[in-house]
Amino acid sequence: MASLLDSVTVTRVFSLPIAASISSASAVPSVSGRRISPARLPEFRGLRASRSLVVTQSASLGANRKSRFARGGRIACEAQDTTAAVEVPNLSDSEWQTQVLESDVPVLVEFWAPWCGPCRMIHPIVDQLAKDFAGKFKFYKINTDESPNTANRYGIRSVPTVIIFKDGEKKDSIIGAVPRDTLEKTIERFLVE
Repeated sequence: MASLLDSVTVTRVFSLPIAASISSASAVPSVSGRRISPARLPEFRGLRASRSLVVTQSASLGANRKSRFARGGRIACEAQDTTAAVEVPNLSDSEWQTQVLESDVPVLVEFWAPWCGPCRMIHPIVDQLAKDFAGKFKFYKINTDESPNTANRYGIRSVPTVIIFKDGEKKDSIIGAVPRDTLEKTIERFLVE
């Protein structure tokens, strides 16, 4: 039905031969009903970066300072300071019974995989919730690639999947990268009970 493609060879095109091969404006092909003159085709000359002063934030000083970017250009984004977030511990299959099922407080477990993009989106949310609900709820992450037995036991077919356990029983599950409000409301439901 479908064949497996072993390799693909893609040639790079550095210039468009259409501008050089067209000798008269009458032979120019139309695009969307409009005629384009070969003299008006833009020529790519590479990316340009302007030398300008860039404001950066010094992590060690905690203050803004002005510096000159060595190669010129502007910085599009900078890394965020993640020291305020709580690191949610990873569990293995061997720790599952003692940490989750025998817990005296409700437990939120995020099933994830390192190759999963939506998992990376939900990690900071779970980390922040762990900080906000510390002492009232336990939070763990379990890598489905490293601990497949637990993932199979609970029927995890897509990641991220968040499951809430209370008194050793699965109470609720949320599949996919959901907003913080959704997770927060689910957690609060089990704090009241």
